[in-house]
Amino acid sequence: MNIPNNEELLNAGVHFGHMKKKWNPKMRPYIFMERKGIHIIDLNRTLEAMEEAAENMRNLARSGKKIMFVATKKQARDIVANAAKSVNMPYVTDRWLGGMMTNFATVRRSVKKMQNIDRMLSDGSYTNITKKEKLTLGRERDKIRKVLGGVEDLNRLPGALYIVDIVHEHLSVAEATKLGITTFGLADTNSDPRIIDYPIPANDDSSRSIEIITNYLTEAIKEGLNERSKAKEEVTAS
Repeated sequence: MNIPNNEELLNAGVHFGHMKKKWNPKMRPYIFMERKGIHIIDLNRTLEAMEEAAENMRNLARSGKKIMFVATKKQARDIVANAAKSVNMPYVTDRWLGGMMTNFATVRRSVKKMQNIDRMLSDGSYTNITKKEKLTLGRERDKIRKVLGGVEDLNRLPGALYIVDIVHEHLSVAEATKLGITTFGLADTNSDPRIIDYPIPANDDSSRSIEIITNYLTEAIKEGLNERSKAKEEVTAS
């Protein structure tokens, strides 16, 4: 797994922060300079943070923990959903429901309801209902799937969250903190990096910036899953 170099991060615009007037002073250690009223992020600090986050994510995946990907911003949704799917991890990219984790039992009930409707519509259990009622049920299922489809296979709380834009996703950060769940996330110059465990100083508005960091971290998870699989094979073989 090769970490992107400074030039690749520059080309992806990872170094562009927010305008100086929008900055959070807690980001001072991660800011390299100011240019034309915009803060420039220190990419050396970004690379250090990426490596540390990747190592910890790899360990979590190797230990069998689930890492939930969270990104409801338009420019991040598809990138993050595809990355999560590639390593069979849960994801939330439509909107974060209040209580998604602190009231996990309720979320599971909604998922089961969606699955029950799905099963009954496909196996013909609803033979005695009208077309209109079938349509209504189908719409209800689709509505639940839009919000909770990415956590359909999550039977227990995740071991960690990977969050794109910790300011925008403050509800997920707050719930994870309350439950003691490890947090990784992109921290732009308008955020307080102290609210998460592994902040990665980076531009969280550019899709290219989000993609290059998310893909690198996903590769780390993939390595951890492969190591877990090999360890299991060795145990079986012996």
